[in-house]
Amino acid sequence: MSSLRLIPTIIVKYTMKSIYSCFCLFLKINKQKITFASYRSDTLKDNLYFVWEEFQRQSPDYHYHFVFKKFHSSIRGKIDYFFHLVKAMYEMATSRFFIIDDYYFPVYVIKPRKGTEVIQLWHGSGALKKVGLSTIGKPFGPSEKYLRHVKIHSNYARVYVSAAEVVKYYSEAFGMPAKQIYPFGVPRTDYFFSENKRESLKKIIYERYPELRQKKLLLYAPTYRGKSHYQDAFTCPLHIGEMREKLGENYALLIHLHPYMQDGIEIADDERDFAYHLKDSFTIQELLSLADILITDYSTVFFDFSLLGRPIAFFADDLEQYISERDFYYDYLDIIPGPFFTETNQLTEWIAEGNFDLKRVTAFRNRFFDHIDGKAAKRIVRHLLEDVTIQHKEIKNDHDIRKEGAV
Repeated sequence: MSSLRLIPTIIVKYTMKSIYSCFCLFLKINKQKITFASYRSDTLKDNLYFVWEEFQRQSPDYHYHFVFKKFHSSIRGKIDYFFHLVKAMYEMATSRFFIIDDYYFPVYVIKPRKGTEVIQLWHGSGALKKVGLSTIGKPFGPSEKYLRHVKIHSNYARVYVSAAEVVKYYSEAFGMPAKQIYPFGVPRTDYFFSENKRESLKKIIYERYPELRQKKLLLYAPTYRGKSHYQDAFTCPLHIGEMREKLGENYALLIHLHPYMQDGIEIADDERDFAYHLKDSFTIQELLSLADILITDYSTVFFDFSLLGRPIAFFADDLEQYISERDFYYDYLDIIPGPFFTETNQLTEWIAEGNFDLKRVTAFRNRFFDHIDGKAAKRIVRHLLEDVTIQHKEIKNDHDIRKEGAV
């Protein structure tokens, strides 16, 4: 990245630092305020939603604020983004907890004031694709020049992950001590353990798509390719027509794209009785719970899906390129708990035969989830509130000591 291209970033950085400093100078922290922020969605969902829901159960006296904005590269989008940054600085300056689920630029250009904790609920389960500081030197990763001005993934007080197995990778990716990374689970996977929610979902989808009632459901959920928060184009490597011809009698194909991907699935008219691009109609957790078989590439949704103990297939035609541009923490072909395909006909034959090795899925699940109980959000919120309680007691004791000394 050239120095000239960094000028707008540097200007924004110091503008935001100044704005944040002003907020800190004139405003106090509201100790009952929690802010949830994300670039991944315009609404509260996934890990953030489940932690927010649990906070309401355990400590309803907190006030909740939300800063959500999917980034758009248009002129209007960049203007909106600037005002989003200002709002983020205000909320960060006045919140007890500032909770995020992905890369979040405002956090990296300031130093959070004492009394505010930035909490990272990373959106990806387990550890597969390299992220953050682990990608330095890769085309996907940040340049040394960029890192001199933007300390990516800095300032996290705590990070919550799925298992002790992956703590070392997040420590490397975020450049932080392992002792601040807690393997308490992935909040959004709590959904899988709620029978009531899952039964309600089935009623909704079958009312909307009654033709799916008699079909087994395939879910195709690829990850995005791109360096920023959006991917301009996506060409589906699956031959949907071929899948329909061989599997259409017994199966239907649901398609869910990554939040940073633009529309890239074209479904022909004669394929619409087999393939359904659901866009934002349902969350990824809802679709995973419905699916009988997951088809993905390098998306970490298969970590979540392993909790359900169902078959997983891996399909991609760019593995070597992906390794070159981004790479993985593990040997991809060794770690995945299912077969890898590069041709649609191979995939459809595997599905049609139905000889699935679920022992691989179970072993994988047990390796990458320390807790399989649907209580991840509860553990995380309890952990956060325990520290708040301890701090309140310390403040009270200190106040009482000073009071006694004055008598």
